[in-house]
Amino acid sequence: MKQTLQLKLGQQLTMTPQLQQAIRLLQLSTLELQTEIQEALESNPMLEMVEDDGAADGDAAAEGAAPSATDNGTHEENPAPTEDASERAADSQSEDMPNDLPVDSDWEDTYESYTPVTRGAQDGEFSDFEQPASADESLQDHLHWQLNLTPFNDTDRIIATTLIDAVDDDGYFTSSCEEVHQSLQEELDIELDEVEAVLNRVQDFDPPGVAARNLQESMLLQLRYYDADTPWLTEARRIVGEHFNLLAKRDFHTLKRRMKLPENDLQPVIQLIQTLNPRPGGQIASTPPEYIIPDVFVKKVKDQWRVELNPDIAPKIAINNLYAGMAKQNATKDAAFLKNSLQEARWFLKSLRSRNETLLKVSNCIVERQRGFFDYGEEAMKPMVMHDIAEVVEMHESTISRVTTKKYMHTPRGIFELKYFFSSHVGTASGGECSATAIRAILKKLIAAENPGKPLSDNKLAQLLGEQGINVARRTVAKYREAMSIAPSNERKCLS
Repeated sequence: MKQTLQLKLGQQLTMTPQLQQAIRLLQLSTLELQTEIQEALESNPMLEMVEDDGAADGDAAAEGAAPSATDNGTHEENPAPTEDASERAADSQSEDMPNDLPVDSDWEDTYESYTPVTRGAQDGEFSDFEQPASADESLQDHLHWQLNLTPFNDTDRIIATTLIDAVDDDGYFTSSCEEVHQSLQEELDIELDEVEAVLNRVQDFDPPGVAARNLQESMLLQLRYYDADTPWLTEARRIVGEHFNLLAKRDFHTLKRRMKLPENDLQPVIQLIQTLNPRPGGQIASTPPEYIIPDVFVKKVKDQWRVELNPDIAPKIAINNLYAGMAKQNATKDAAFLKNSLQEARWFLKSLRSRNETLLKVSNCIVERQRGFFDYGEEAMKPMVMHDIAEVVEMHESTISRVTTKKYMHTPRGIFELKYFFSSHVGTASGGECSATAIRAILKKLIAAENPGKPLSDNKLAQLLGEQGINVARRTVAKYREAMSIAPSNERKCLS
C-alpha cells in the first residue's frame, strides 16, 4: 500500500470551552447548580463568597449579575446590573473577556451529561435494639430490625433473612416457599413446612400485611389486626377470603346475593375493606424526600403578572480583589496560574449571568402566553410547544429544552416545572385549538362530579367533551385518563 499526503478543505463546527460551560450551567437544576458553584469556589482561588450584608454591588456580582424582575407584558429595558468593585478593578487590569458565550446551540451531545456529586452513606450499622430513623430506612431495614428483636434459632434466622430479601418495596413476597426451600435445602437440610412456618412468623411483622404472596393474602393479614368487636369484621373477612374475585370486579349485585346481605348492610362492609392498604410496604419510606426549590417567582402586582428570579437559589460569589491585583505582577512565578484562574472566574460569572438572563427571558415569555392559566386555572391553558417560545426569544429549541428542564416556577396556583406549560393541542368544533392540559383538567372535573353508582364511561366522556366543542376520540380520553391515574368506569363504580 502506497502512502500519500492529501490536502482537504472542509468546515467543522466546534464548541469553545466557554460555550460548553455556559450550556452545561444552563441545564443544571438548582441543587446541581449549587454543587457546581461550590466546586468552583473550592478549585478557583479567584472566586470568593459575598456575604448578604455586603454592598449592593457585591450582591449583583454574586448572582452572576442576575437580571432584575420585569413586569410581564411590558417592554421596558432592565437597568444594567451593577458590577462588584473587585471585579471592576480586575477588569481594568487585564484584557476584556472575549464575547463568545452564546447559549444557543444545535449540538446535544458535545459533552457528557452532568452528574451531581452525592455524599455516600456513613459507615456503621444500627444496633439490634435501636430502630433507625424512618425517613432514612428502607422496608428491608425495617424488617431486618424486627428480625433481630425476634427469637429465632440459627436455622430459622437464615430462612427468615432469605424470605425478607425476597420482599419488594410494596411489601409483597415475590418468590415462593418452594424456591426458598430448594435454595437452602442443601445447606440446612430443611423441610418445606419449616419455610412456610417461618414465613407465617415474618408475616406478623410490621407493617400489617407485609410478606404476603398476593393482595388477597395481604388484606386477610391486615384484617387480623382489627379488634374482634369491629362492626362488620366477620363479613369483611368472608368477602375477602371467599369472594375476592367478585370484590375485585366490583360485582356488588352478585356479592349481595352470595353474602345474603341487603344493600344497606353491604355498603359498610365494603367501606371497612377499603380502609386496607393494598401496598403495605409503602408505609415505610424507602428513599428520603426530595424538596423542590423554585427558580423563579410569579406574582400579580397591580393587575400585572410579575416574574423574578429566586435570589436564594445559588451562593453569591464574586472575584477576589486581592488575588486579581496579584495577577498583574508578571514577575512572580505564579502569575500564569493566577491569570488563568482569573480568566476562568470571569467565564464562570458570565456563564451564570447568561443562565439567569435566559431563564428570566423564557419564564417571562411563558407567563405572557399562559395568562389564562394564571388568571383562571388549568382549563384556560393554551396549547404551546417549544418552537413557539424559541421564535419569540430568538433561540434554538434545544436551548429552550435545556432551560425548562428541572427548573421550577412558584405561582399562586402552586409550584410547576417549566415544561408543565408546554402541551400539544386538539382541534375544536369552531376550528380553534385546545391544549391537552386543559382537556385533562376538564376530564378530572367531569369525573369528580359523576354519580358514583353510575360512573361515566370513556365514550360518554368523549361525548360530553364534544358538547363543549372539543373533538376527541374515545381512545384519546382513555389515554388522558390513564395518564392521570384514574381507574376505568367499571373500577370507579361503588355503592350509592
